[in-house]
Amino acid sequence: EFLSPFSFPSSKKKMSTVPESILKKRQRNEKLAAARAKAASSALKASRQNRAKAFKSAEKYVKEYRQIENDEIRFRREAKAHGNYYRAPEAKVVFVIRIRGILGLSPKVRKILQLLRLR
Repeated sequence: EFLSPFSFPSSKKKMSTVPESILKKRQRNEKLAAARAKAASSALKASRQNRAKAFKSAEKYVKEYRQIENDEIRFRREAKAHGNYYRAPEAKVVFVIRIRGILGLSPKVRKILQLLRLR
């Protein structure tokens, strides 16, 4: 084969017909899919650990509440055995409201706050 200085050597390698931008897009999508799969597996593992932790804490609370109920029964029985009465403790809940002040309130509301000694 004669090579002239103006001709390009023909390569036996066939050029790819897929554009470079599409190849880059495929590579990017593969990397993103791999990262997404890795994140999903780590999220699944974390959710399993959190679920196990929540279950253990729920078991702890159930055990605590059962202990409180059993104590109530035991106290009642002890009091009855000694001829006394057992009074169960009341709920320890406090309802708190912050009042900015008595100025600027309507007279009826102001009077109610004074009666409740909240001025």
